[in-house]
Amino acid sequence: MPELPDVTVYLEALERFVVGRKLERIRIASPFVLRSYEPPVDSVTGKTVRGVRRIGKRIVFTFDDDLFVVIHLMIAGRFHWKPPGQKSAGKGTLAAFDFEHGTLFFTEAGSKKRASLALVRGEEGLMAADPGGIDPIHATPSEFAATLRSENHTLKRALTDPHLFSGIGNAYSDEILHAARLSPLKLTRSLTDEEANRLAEATRATLRSWTDILRQEAGTRFPEKVTAFREGMAVHGRYGKPCPACGAPVQRIVYAENECNYCARCQTGGKLLADRSLSRLLKDDWPRSIDDL
Repeated sequence: MPELPDVTVYLEALERFVVGRKLERIRIASPFVLRSYEPPVDSVTGKTVRGVRRIGKRIVFTFDDDLFVVIHLMIAGRFHWKPPGQKSAGKGTLAAFDFEHGTLFFTEAGSKKRASLALVRGEEGLMAADPGGIDPIHATPSEFAATLRSENHTLKRALTDPHLFSGIGNAYSDEILHAARLSPLKLTRSLTDEEANRLAEATRATLRSWTDILRQEAGTRFPEKVTAFREGMAVHGRYGKPCPACGAPVQRIVYAENECNYCARCQTGGKLLADRSLSRLLKDDWPRSIDDL
């Protein structure tokens, strides 16, 4: 799923490519993508894109007459910019935004149809789409700590909860926790003040660093290589590979459709966190530490 660094770089590209340009029309290729009926989708036909902004992981296009187009890319949604006259970006095309100088395609890989597009009128309608999480980069250390401890969850769950923190998902939460040298299963209310401050700083540094990396990678081009798995990541998507800090093999916990990657030596004092399915299968043979493994 595109997270805060990816969405930020998308927004910067959209500012260059479409802000100040007149939208000739929106073509809906998949009926599943449109999640609103009032105002109708043709309400923005012929209107100029006045700005773009982020609400959590959602991307918002601003038009005159208090109209907004809200896009949630979810896991597999992506944008692609093509020259004028191209009818489709391939099988996964959900919608196309036609401008005189080119077309912005909204696509989604796979068949689960989670990505969405909605038109809303007014700031009040727009704010209804806001989960309410704080900006993790600009929050003060005290705001960050208070939000973290407002509910007693694991650090992994808290960082990825959009009602608590805006824009962090599975990939960057792994990287943040590794940078902070904290266990993904540590409970938020068990953190010391020093650990909370360390996590706040790791969050800011990780998100800013990756935003800069993706910005440099895209340059003046429209970003096309938006992925959750990147060279240079410390632990995310690197199960079994050596931790760049200590050399121990990166571990994982598999749950639902996601997995959490971590370094046992750097983050859990050498303890292996129980993978629910494997630990049940192995029972007493489940290794307790990275050294046992």
